[in-house]
Amino acid sequence: MNLCVFCGSSTGYDKAFAEAAKQLGIVLARRNITLIYGGGKVGLMGILADSVLEQGGSVIGIIPEFLLNREVGHSSLTRLEVVPSMHERKKRMADLSDAFIAIPGGWGTLDELAEILTWKQLGLINQPIGILNVNHFFDPLLKQMIVMEEAGFLRSAYLDFLNVGTSTEELVDVLMPQ
Repeated sequence: MNLCVFCGSSTGYDKAFAEAAKQLGIVLARRNITLIYGGGKVGLMGILADSVLEQGGSVIGIIPEFLLNREVGHSSLTRLEVVPSMHERKKRMADLSDAFIAIPGGWGTLDELAEILTWKQLGLINQPIGILNVNHFFDPLLKQMIVMEEAGFLRSAYLDFLNVGTSTEELVDVLMPQ
């Protein structure tokens, strides 16, 4: 089983974000779930990948060539795939993954989450999607989704695509039952 995680290339200011990334890595490795992620060695991305690897788990990184050339690619992964563009990165991560989780991050994380939700809405994918809502990080985004639904831009059924949790173990259980 493969789980794609969207997360930040920085750690953010709250130490709980880094701890959540580390704990998610431990859970994945213990459950023999391969991490699929953006291939970086920095920020939450690096913490997550290192955590999986330290526990003896498998990690597949997908990184566009221009980011690899900026020396942000993680060189110690089980496998690092280099692709030509960000678009191909997202497509490849989706092709490899059985489920998706977003943890805190910036524009890139938001972009990946929005795109994968859109693909699910359009029927391009069927995999489950979750948010690990560390210290209420995603509360404003979740409120915005309600505003979109109330304004008639998002069907209420589409809100059900998103599994939101605060416990790593429980969220992984929902997305990838054993």
